[in-house]
Amino acid sequence: MDIDWVQFLTDPITLASALACVATFATVVTLAAPAFSNDKLTSRLKSVANRREELRKKSRAALEGGGEKKSIRVQDTSKMKKLVDVLDLQKMLEDPGVQKKLIQAGLRGPRPISIFYFCRFALPIIFGLGAFIYIWFINDHGFQLQMKAGAVVVGFAAGFYGPNIYLQNMITKRRTSIMRAFPDSLDMMLICVEAGMSIEQAFARVGEEIGTASPELAEELTLTTAELSYLQERRQAYYNLAERTNHPGVKGVAMALVQAEKYGTPMGAALRVMAKENREMRITEAEKKAAALPAKLTVPMIVFFLPVLFLVILGPAFIKIDAMGLGKPAGVVEAKDAPKK
Repeated sequence: MDIDWVQFLTDPITLASALACVATFATVVTLAAPAFSNDKLTSRLKSVANRREELRKKSRAALEGGGEKKSIRVQDTSKMKKLVDVLDLQKMLEDPGVQKKLIQAGLRGPRPISIFYFCRFALPIIFGLGAFIYIWFINDHGFQLQMKAGAVVVGFAAGFYGPNIYLQNMITKRRTSIMRAFPDSLDMMLICVEAGMSIEQAFARVGEEIGTASPELAEELTLTTAELSYLQERRQAYYNLAERTNHPGVKGVAMALVQAEKYGTPMGAALRVMAKENREMRITEAEKKAAALPAKLTVPMIVFFLPVLFLVILGPAFIKIDAMGLGKPAGVVEAKDAPKK
């Protein structure tokens, strides 16, 4: 028995059944999503705590001696690292600021460096070869030889600059997330310090509380707490926090904390002033974005709104002129076509 698929698919009962199935599936996914979602904040804080405990155990074992001393520095033994070392990609694709950029993007350790250099080496080849195969063997779109060569060059350039652009986007998103919650974290830190907590306890407590608003800021504060416990100079922990975030507001807070510890000025006064300055800085950034909005909307208005506006305004006039014929007013009859009396 042959089935008329067009009639079956357009049948209201079939459409209603399909919509009911989609709604049921969406409901089940919505209800089950929290059970399968991972708590990023808990996992990040747990990884920092585990790393801190691991370093403590290794440092104790190194101090006790007891046989061969092992380095506590993490070593990358992956295949990408071996390929980077064999081809000497770090020298060929040298980028002095790549390690700092990776730290600002939240990528720590030696493995992200190997992945970055491997991608900068492999992606130009992959994208360039893919563009060549597509243009020459799949669909050339009627391009001339020069345009085909240009498409291959564009693919090569996209693969070469793609990792840097992706890394810069990660840094920007991370900095935005941190600075959105940083003034509030300073207020909470001020409350903790004025309640009698030390600066380490204040960092740890605020890192736990601010995680719902910004997991990235919570991770940075937890890492700063660990550095305050391990580094010989406490000011270095504040400088590291400023370098990892690369924002003037955080740098100002770091300098204020360093000066407060150096000269013995009250921490609460310094945090109160810096919280006010960071809040004003956040308001200024929002006002700057609002002021730049009309200029940014100019191109979308020209491209999308004005053609539709002209179509709505002039469309009825063109329709009326077309209905009237070759410019003859409606209801007017020429003299030669008039009936004779």
